[in-house]
Amino acid sequence: MSQGIKIEKTLTINKPAEELYRFWHNFENLPRFTKHLKDVKVYNEKRSHWVTSGPLGISIEWDADIIDDRENELISWTSVEGANIPNSGSVRFQPTFNDRGTEVKVIAEYKPPGGAIGDAIAKVFGEAPEQQLGDDLRRFKMLMETGEIATTEGQPKGKG
Repeated sequence: MSQGIKIEKTLTINKPAEELYRFWHNFENLPRFTKHLKDVKVYNEKRSHWVTSGPLGISIEWDADIIDDRENELISWTSVEGANIPNSGSVRFQPTFNDRGTEVKVIAEYKPPGGAIGDAIAKVFGEAPEQQLGDDLRRFKMLMETGEIATTEGQPKGKG
C-alpha cells in the first residue's frame, strides 16, 4: 500500500497460540478489547464488514478479505476495493521459547482520510494509531489472561 501509515506492536501473552488464534479469528470478539471498533460482521470464511469510530465521532465502515490464514499462526487481511480507508495487516501468533506464552505481533497499514494531514489531525485529538494499537493489545492480554479488562472508569478521582 503506497503512501500509507504503517504501525506495528508486539506483546507476549501467557496463553497458548491456539487459544489466542481461535479467539481472535472469531472477528466478532474484537470489539470486546479494541476500543474504537464498534462492530464486525462475518459474511463468510473470507469476507467481513467492519465499523469503527473515527475522529470527531464519525463512523467509518469497510469490508475486508482474509488473504492468508494459517491456523494457530497467522491471519492477514486487506480491505476490499473502494474502502473509505484502505487498510491491510496481519496478526501473528508465535509461541515463545520455553513455552512461556505467545508473542502476538500486529502489523497494520492504512491510508487515513486526508493523508498525512488527516493523521496529524487525529493525533491532535488523542487518536494516535500507534497508541491505540498498543492499548488494544494490552486489553487483549488482560482479557485472555484474566477473563476481564481492568478499568478505572467509574472510580472516584483523587484530590488534585
